[in-house]
Amino acid sequence: MTVFEQLLETFKTEQKTWLVTGNAGFIGSNLSEFLLSHNQKVIGLDNFSTGYQHNIDDILASVGEEATKNFTFIEGDIADFDTCVKACEGVDIVLHQAALGSVPRSIADPVTSNRSNITGFLNMLTAAKDAGIKRFVYASSSSVYGDSKELPKVEERTGNLLSPYAAMKMTNELYAGVFLKTYGMETLGLRYFNVFGRRQDPDGAYAAVIPKWVGSLLEGEDVYINGDGETSRDFTYIDNVIQMNLLAGTTDNTEAFGEAFNVAVGGRNTLNELYKLIKNEINNSPITNHQSQITKKAIYRDFRPGDIRHSNANISKAQNFVGYAPTHDIYQGMEEAIEWYIENIGKK
Repeated sequence: MTVFEQLLETFKTEQKTWLVTGNAGFIGSNLSEFLLSHNQKVIGLDNFSTGYQHNIDDILASVGEEATKNFTFIEGDIADFDTCVKACEGVDIVLHQAALGSVPRSIADPVTSNRSNITGFLNMLTAAKDAGIKRFVYASSSSVYGDSKELPKVEERTGNLLSPYAAMKMTNELYAGVFLKTYGMETLGLRYFNVFGRRQDPDGAYAAVIPKWVGSLLEGEDVYINGDGETSRDFTYIDNVIQMNLLAGTTDNTEAFGEAFNVAVGGRNTLNELYKLIKNEINNSPITNHQSQITKKAIYRDFRPGDIRHSNANISKAQNFVGYAPTHDIYQGMEEAIEWYIENIGKK
C-alpha cells in the first residue's frame, strides 16, 4: 500500500476542513472535487478572475448531494486581507492555489500579477497564521529554475530568473521559509511542472498549450509552436498534483516543512513530440466526432520571451520526504485528458 493509499483509508474515518484557494480554477476545482468525494470538508475561495462558476457546478454535480453539504464557497479576492481572514475560519489545512498564472501575463502586466501572486500570497499566509492554522501548502512553479541548464532539475539549485512570474514564485518560497522560522508554520511549496488534465481552460490569451492545441485541432484551426519545437517539458497529469497536495497537507515529516518540492513525473517531451501525441490520441479516440484523420501540420513562430528551454524534474525529494508516487505518465494522462477535452471543449 502506498503512502497515498494509506492516507485515503484514514479519510474514511477522519474528517478535516481544507481551504482551497483558486477553487474555481483548474487545479483548485480538481482538488476540491477529490477531497469532497473522500469525506473531507472544503471551503473554496475564488474571485473568478481566471476560474469559472461551471467548474464549481461540475464539482457539486459529481460528488453527490451528501458530499455537497461539506462544501462552502466564498467569492472574494486574496488581495483583500479581510476576505482571507474570513476564509481561514475553522480551517485545518490550506491548499493555496489562487494566483495569476502565466509567464507572458506577468511580462505584459507585472503589477497586476504581483497583486495576486505576492500581496495575495502574503495575505493568505498571515491570515492562516493569525487563525492558528499550522499547515500551509502552496503552488510554486518550475519557472523558478530560470536559466539553469542542469537536467533533471533538483530543488536546491536554481538559475537566474527569466520573468516577473518566476520572481513572484521564488518570493513565495522565501516568505514561506521565513514564516516557518518566525512563526513555526508548516509550509510546503509545490513546484508544478506543466500540469494538464480535466477542467483546464482552452481559451484565452494565456491558455496552457495542451488544451489550446486540442481545442484548435478539434475546431480545424491553426496550431502554433513557439520556436523550433525542440523545447521540452515535464508534462504532469492532474492526478499526480492532487496526490502531492494531499500528501503535503498531511505529512508528519518535520523535515519537509519550509521546503519546496518538484511535482512532476520525471519525464521529458519536446513540443514536437507533444503535438504528435495529441494528434494521435484525438485520431484514435473512440469518442471523436470528426469524419477524417487530423493531419494538420503545426506552424512555427518565434520563441516566447521568458520561456525556459528545457524542463525536466528530479522527483526523488518528494518521493523521499512525503511518499509521492505518481500514478500517470504523459501517455496515461493524455489518454484520459483527451477524452475529457473532446467531450467538454466548446460546451462551456
